[in-house]
Amino acid sequence: METDPTRALEVVVGLGVNVAVDGVEDAEDGPLRVHVRKLGWPPRCDQCSDATAPKDRTRVELVDLAAFGRPTRLVWSKQRRSCRNPQCEAGSFTEQDAELASPRCRLTTRAGKWATAQVGRFGRPVSDIAAELGCSWHTVNDAVIAWGEALLEADVDRVGDTRIVGLDETLAVRQGVFRHRVWATTIADVEQGQLIDMIEGRDATAVCGWFADQDPEWTKAIAAVTLDMSATYLLVANTVLPGAKQIVDRFHLIKWANQGVDECRRRIQNQTLGRRGRKHDPLYRARRRLTIGAERLRPDQTERVETLLATGDPTGALRQIWLAKEQLRAVFDRADRGAAAADLLLLAQAWMAAPRQPELRKLGRTVWRWRTQILNWFWWHQTSNGPTEAINNLIKRVKRAAFGFRRFDHYRIRALLYAGQPNWDLLPTLTISR
Repeated sequence: METDPTRALEVVVGLGVNVAVDGVEDAEDGPLRVHVRKLGWPPRCDQCSDATAPKDRTRVELVDLAAFGRPTRLVWSKQRRSCRNPQCEAGSFTEQDAELASPRCRLTTRAGKWATAQVGRFGRPVSDIAAELGCSWHTVNDAVIAWGEALLEADVDRVGDTRIVGLDETLAVRQGVFRHRVWATTIADVEQGQLIDMIEGRDATAVCGWFADQDPEWTKAIAAVTLDMSATYLLVANTVLPGAKQIVDRFHLIKWANQGVDECRRRIQNQTLGRRGRKHDPLYRARRRLTIGAERLRPDQTERVETLLATGDPTGALRQIWLAKEQLRAVFDRADRGAAAADLLLLAQAWMAAPRQPELRKLGRTVWRWRTQILNWFWWHQTSNGPTEAINNLIKRVKRAAFGFRRFDHYRIRALLYAGQPNWDLLPTLTISR
């Protein structure tokens, strides 16, 4: 069976029946160059539908997918035509084909979609894709942003009915000589573990504005919001989600208690020795065991902690707040939710009245101030801000792969592609014109 070499080459290149392959240029130490031209371009004017006359051809070199382990360029011989109607304002125009390449895009359509999936879906660095395709970083990044925006815009069903929303902050970038920190706000669907959106800044005005722009029916369906004991996000919840239950989970509260233990240890260290802790000081040696759950310590470790506290803390203040932290942990482990909630309030009142113990009083005031949100956790036992923190981890992975971002809109698009769960099946069906 005989095979037409030209047809075989067109099949290998895989650009469809409307594209003819004129040849392949295999230059030494350079990329493969596949020369193509369109077939059957309508010789009619787009504006007046009058007949057109051919003028000349211009060659446009596009970055294509790598072939046989080598960078490849698609050299498209574009035909220019002129309208024969002297009254038509079109004049002359060049053929376009979004299936081959979008206007003003240096990557072919298939290369741009592939790069978007590699960077957005699998979290690969843009520099890796640029090296593989043999082009510049900006060429790949421009295509990823363009196709990523098109995918997110086309995926109108990406965010469904959200019952529990999580609010948290994540560090966007450090700027200037003094490394000023610029923050972003993460809005997540806690039940789906999905990034809904990312907002520049962490002030209440920006977040409230975002919720105000959403469908009121979608906002009204939100039954609960998880917080990380941030006054800013509490204001947001009170303002735009007044009907949603506000939840503070045990993780953030116990983290706050551990911070109180550490603050008390440093204060007593300075009071007794007049300096920071050193490796042979009793309280410094006990610092890690004090933040570990008591049930996870072996008997000899528990005895060691008691000995170090007795040696380095003659006032007993550190031991007191350490025991308070363990009482707090025990309350969250109780099976009777009503009794646990009542015990938590009694503990908070007792801690607020503790004499000469600023860290313990601070812990008591914190529990009392957030008592409504903390008690809601007992009735929404499986709900926490953990999924939002996990999404922040994914966002940080995107930032690490990119070695940071200068433009927030690029950061947001890359984060949504990686953690926003878009429908990647839509990407092959998209076309863009810019």
